[in-house]
Amino acid sequence: MNKPKRYTITTALPYTNGPIHIGHLAGVYVPADIYVRYLRLTGNDVAFIGGSDEHGVPITIKAKKEGVSPQDIVDKYHAIIKKSFEDFGITYDNYSRTSAPIHHETASDFFKTLYDKGEFIEETTEQLFDEQASQFLADRFVTGTCPKCGNEEAYGDQCETCGTSLNATDLINPKSALTGNVPTLKQTKHWFLPLDKHEAFLREWILKGHKKDWKPNVYGQVKSWIDDGLRPRAVTRDLDWGIPVPVAGGEGKVLYVWFDAPIGYISSTKEWADREGKDWELYWKDKDTKLVHFIGKDNIVFHCIIFPAMLKAEGSYILPDNVPANEFLNLEGNKLSTSKNWAVWLHEYLEEFPGQQDVLRYVLTANAPETKDNDFTWKDFQARNNNELVAVFGNFINRVVVLTNKYYKGVVPAADELSQVDAETLAAVKAYPDVISSSIERYRFREAGQELMNLARLGNKYLADEEPWKVIKIDETRTQTIMYVALQIASALATLSEPFLPFTSNKLKDILNIGLSLGENTWGDISSKDILLPSGHQIGKAELLFSKIEDETIQKQLDKLEASKKANEAANKIVEPQKETITFDDFTKLDIRVGTILEAQKMPKAKKLLVLKVDTGIDVRTIVSGIAESFTAEEVVGKKVTVLVNLAPRALRGVESEGMILMTESTDGKLVFVNPDDASVANGLQIS
Repeated sequence: MNKPKRYTITTALPYTNGPIHIGHLAGVYVPADIYVRYLRLTGNDVAFIGGSDEHGVPITIKAKKEGVSPQDIVDKYHAIIKKSFEDFGITYDNYSRTSAPIHHETASDFFKTLYDKGEFIEETTEQLFDEQASQFLADRFVTGTCPKCGNEEAYGDQCETCGTSLNATDLINPKSALTGNVPTLKQTKHWFLPLDKHEAFLREWILKGHKKDWKPNVYGQVKSWIDDGLRPRAVTRDLDWGIPVPVAGGEGKVLYVWFDAPIGYISSTKEWADREGKDWELYWKDKDTKLVHFIGKDNIVFHCIIFPAMLKAEGSYILPDNVPANEFLNLEGNKLSTSKNWAVWLHEYLEEFPGQQDVLRYVLTANAPETKDNDFTWKDFQARNNNELVAVFGNFINRVVVLTNKYYKGVVPAADELSQVDAETLAAVKAYPDVISSSIERYRFREAGQELMNLARLGNKYLADEEPWKVIKIDETRTQTIMYVALQIASALATLSEPFLPFTSNKLKDILNIGLSLGENTWGDISSKDILLPSGHQIGKAELLFSKIEDETIQKQLDKLEASKKANEAANKIVEPQKETITFDDFTKLDIRVGTILEAQKMPKAKKLLVLKVDTGIDVRTIVSGIAESFTAEEVVGKKVTVLVNLAPRALRGVESEGMILMTESTDGKLVFVNPDDASVANGLQIS
């Protein structure tokens, strides 16, 4: 397949208002890294560009909540995100940040170029304004009802439910995220990029051009936008955090984050090129360079319509060849949420699963939300590790290495005459690079990862069928050939696994002693070379590539999520309003006493009821209480309780209940007794 030799690969710039979670990884960063590693293995010139987006409104909201400056927030999370990516093996050539001076300069120059060319419209419009905060409300400072799908929690820039890009004034029933107040309209001047001016170009380039090979979700969303008719989009905002508008009249305003952020790809490339002594313009202005943006589906409109319109208006840049956006990843059946702590955070995973980066990479690839939203569960994570990585890939390698050391002291044996099975197996190995390449080059990383696992399955089947541990007893020459073939498969796996399982690939190369004493194979070598691991080559000792993950490890993660869920429920629990006012005389009618539960038993055929014998100090009476789902009968015997003793008796399932045990709920929703702490308080004592 003919393809450009130079690639610029970008990933969506994560907001530095929180760490990276598995949704980000599955949607953007793992597929991008697989693609980049593959491109490098196949001999291409690649600039893999990323960075932190430090000017978004969510950052200022986070800063206000924590009582610190936006700079404090971005410094904290940029460091966490960058280190997490490095530890996880995301191989950026440059990971920058939009607060860097080179970015401020690049974005300002880009704006001025378009301004000087007359590409902007300057308009005074009515924008939402929070009177109490004395501030215009841009983007995520406003929430309300989406006019398209009815989602009541849409933001002022986008509805995350239906993906529609919005202006804050589009929202129905808008409210300020700063104060909760209903905003007013107030006039302000801004600069707009007239997307309608570029509609014909976008229609020709995308809809009538060669973009039918874009993923259906991307093409469909872009077509819908264009068919609905494009409108001018503001590129400046009334904020004090961001890149100042660099022209007269822009005082007190900054560049809109979705104008400034994609320019971050260019400034990050410049930063890399300056450091490495390269020409950055080759990666952004040479028509032989292939530009690919890896993003999530919520960023499609910005990368397929707004940024291309900006690049076209500037006039000297190439346009993206592809924008392989993924859908969303859910967690245990619920939408990932940073604010609700419903997430698996990358930095925490790396601490809790040391040395197991590839397990998460594999599971996120195998379960990637490429065509529809998908779900990550810890049970699936465990099953894929134990049943696939350990039982298939790891098992094959372990058996090959153990047997080679056992039979030949770790020296690759010489092959005798190949049988038909041997020849067919080696021919199948040679076919895998093209099969996997085809999937990767169509951005089908889930399919590509499974093809890699199929190669490991081929190795397992070959060993199981040929049974060298039995053949060695009757035919040593044949055993040598079997082991030789198996080692060729292992060597192919060492190379072809690198894009998907880079840490495993390096470990396997060490075990096979590939590198110093034996040069590494390239991707193309797997198809073209007859010998990947030559006879006489010394390999190392066996090491487990993967370890089984036990149930208790998974339960800890499930417990952690359950704790987050309960904490959210408690935080969102609505306190019941005060009941109707009563008089002191009403209160004195209540006879509330201290008692002790003497006996307890479950009421037959009743899920919630316990039948209690309670010493109230004035008598021993029967009380039926609906606490059986929270306590066992054995747990409550001997408990000091607070009893309303003068409640009229009431028959419950044929048992007369002569009072009521007073209960309440804890912050995590559990029933608890309202009981005296002091054990010396006597039964029958009145509470007043």
